[in-house]
Amino acid sequence: MFLLGYDIGSSSVKASLVNAETGNCISSAFFPKAEMNITAVKAGWAEQDPQAWWENLKLSTKSILEESGVSAAEIKAIGISYQMHGLVCVDKDQNVLRPAIIWCDSRAVPYGQKAFETLGEEKCLSHLLNSPGNFTASKLAWIKENEPSIYERIYKVMLPGDYIAMKLSGEICTTVSGLSEGMFWDFKENRPASFLMDYFGFDSSMIATIKPTFSNQGGVSAATAKELGLKEGTPITYRAGDQPNNALSLNVFNPGEIASTAGTSGVVYGVNGEVNYDPLSRVNTFAHVNHTDEQTRLGVLLCINGTGILNSWIKKNIAPEGISYNEMNVLASKAPIGSGGISILPFGNGAERMLGNKEIGCSIRGLNFNTHGKHHIIRAAQEGIVFSFKYGIDIMEKMGIPVKKIHAGHANMFLSPIFRDTLASVTGAVIELYDTDGSVGAAKGAGIGAGIYKDNKEAFATLDKLDVIEPNVAKHQEYADAYNKWEHRLKKSMSK
Repeated sequence: MFLLGYDIGSSSVKASLVNAETGNCISSAFFPKAEMNITAVKAGWAEQDPQAWWENLKLSTKSILEESGVSAAEIKAIGISYQMHGLVCVDKDQNVLRPAIIWCDSRAVPYGQKAFETLGEEKCLSHLLNSPGNFTASKLAWIKENEPSIYERIYKVMLPGDYIAMKLSGEICTTVSGLSEGMFWDFKENRPASFLMDYFGFDSSMIATIKPTFSNQGGVSAATAKELGLKEGTPITYRAGDQPNNALSLNVFNPGEIASTAGTSGVVYGVNGEVNYDPLSRVNTFAHVNHTDEQTRLGVLLCINGTGILNSWIKKNIAPEGISYNEMNVLASKAPIGSGGISILPFGNGAERMLGNKEIGCSIRGLNFNTHGKHHIIRAAQEGIVFSFKYGIDIMEKMGIPVKKIHAGHANMFLSPIFRDTLASVTGAVIELYDTDGSVGAAKGAGIGAGIYKDNKEAFATLDKLDVIEPNVAKHQEYADAYNKWEHRLKKSMSK
């Protein structure tokens, strides 16, 4: 008995086949091998052809079926993880009307900001838990104003995962979690956000049928079964955005549990058991995968743009030529905690929501030409990234989310001992590293939705814990002093 998971990213589409009994991934594949094309017709725009997601899903599916030799009849359920905040528009015949406006497209910012100001900040935050911002509803408002002929033909609006589920089953449906990430869900009323829909002039019929995150959301159609080599009727029993799904993949389901990633950008995702929001909207709050009317489970998402991209920039431009990331870590370890007084503000990858959407840029503070070398700068970069996490975690803790344990995949910045040790020691949190990824998590989510697993504890009983990093209590004050200096320099920079 096997479970199939898909992870629909903006770079690639990954498929994984998981043995439901052992929990082991027996085959995985991703396509394309080079990154998927993102079209930017104008500065700040980012679009993708949804058909490209589908074509790469077909290639990934074919690869894992051929490699594993598993019969399609042995696959009992399908789960989908997807890039969040995208917008796919289809007509009554399920034809895509225009390229998808994806998560990193910023054209809709003025529409969300105007709605925030007109409807009132308190109204939006108390009902949506966020500013309408640059999310899916604001992107639809842009289409309504700028492409009226396309808007008039829209039958349903979907997130990328909804589109993939439609292609698999022929059915159009969505989830509360998905609607909340698009700013279409009213948490006070527990229904679609009619007040925002009315403000933008959207017809409520555009919202797809709502189904639970863990449920039968349609079966593979006869045509798709033939196209993909799957069995007709195989149920789709789980879908979630990539960050809620990453939390699921790390078995983060309950209040106080934290999941983190640190790739190009960095994310800290904590589960809150109460409806709450940041009054300055510096972090985002969405319905987590196990949120229901009876059980409040909200995912509070802190995103930092300048994370791994800073470390990569340091490698290309500062570190000795040809050095590996591991060798960089060794070199950085020669510098003391606090990097000899250097602080790096890692915000050179665009406006940071955590900083009130300010774009302050990346800067190096405290550099002394006579005493500092490359090892100080390399360490200061990693510490600066960690300190930005700490700054955001403090916001989350004020919202009632105690950060005592952080679950993360053994990848990207979490491969660095300096990064891990600094994060554990400056926050006081224990870090647990696991061997998992989004498509494997989606497969196990499908197992929960299909009733193959009775709950998340059973689904993730075999999750492989690779390492545990404890805070360095003896050196806590050194880390705290370095952070306080960094925070002082950040606040000084923001006041300019």
